[in-house]
Amino acid sequence: MVAYQLPEDCRYTEDDEWIRSDAGQALVGITDYAQQQLGDIVFVELPEVGAVFSQGDSFGVIESVKAVADLRAPISGSVVAVNETLNEHPEAVNQDCYDDGWLIALAPSDPGELDALMDAAGYRKHVEERSD
Repeated sequence: MVAYQLPEDCRYTEDDEWIRSDAGQALVGITDYAQQQLGDIVFVELPEVGAVFSQGDSFGVIESVKAVADLRAPISGSVVAVNETLNEHPEAVNQDCYDDGWLIALAPSDPGELDALMDAAGYRKHVEERSD
């Protein structure tokens, strides 16, 4: 099986988003598994700063040469930052999905929702089950 990068300091959703909490806000992106499955990312549509989402809401769209996929909010909150670099360089998601390729930063409205998400080991198992 392919070895995917799964940082231990992130939590993961069943829909292949990651979230990393830091100083009262949380960065959100797609996982290494997701970006590899999508292939070359050619476009990312992200929300405006100030938009508010509930856990599981679609907050944008990511498009690759192979597919178009909805992006889902891993937790409820308001958007405090958007990775504007992706407008000109959507391939940053493929190159470094956990750092330069982050999508949005949220101010969590219910930080307890993080506890319901998978840790790296749980997400790894989730990916393996789908890959069999």
